[in-house]
Amino acid sequence: MERYRLAAEGMKPLLGFLCVIAADLLRLTYLKRTQPKLPAEAVLSPVQIQVLKAKASRLPKTLTVQWAVESIARLGGYLEHRRKTPIGIQVLWKGWAKLHDLVEGWQLANQT
Repeated sequence: MERYRLAAEGMKPLLGFLCVIAADLLRLTYLKRTQPKLPAEAVLSPVQIQVLKAKASRLPKTLTVQWAVESIARLGGYLEHRRKTPIGIQVLWKGWAKLHDLVEGWQLANQT
């Protein structure tokens, strides 16, 4: 029993970190539902927007929260031909993780 308690104690920092990410994703999905026309700058950093623009096959005239969430979901494996299905939290989580990896690579490549 002591072993399990020690393992749980070691996971507290990870749990705190994951809660912050989960809150960000919930905020994204909420804003997509309630204010989809809000500018993407309200939810993403300039570097994140640059990376998503570079990965996009087509860009809308204005970059909105809806575009940002759909772009992140595509990174996570969201299938565009199934537009009638809502974007799930798992695919959004995978896309968010991939976006952060791409942002890190983008920043490393632009340090020179």
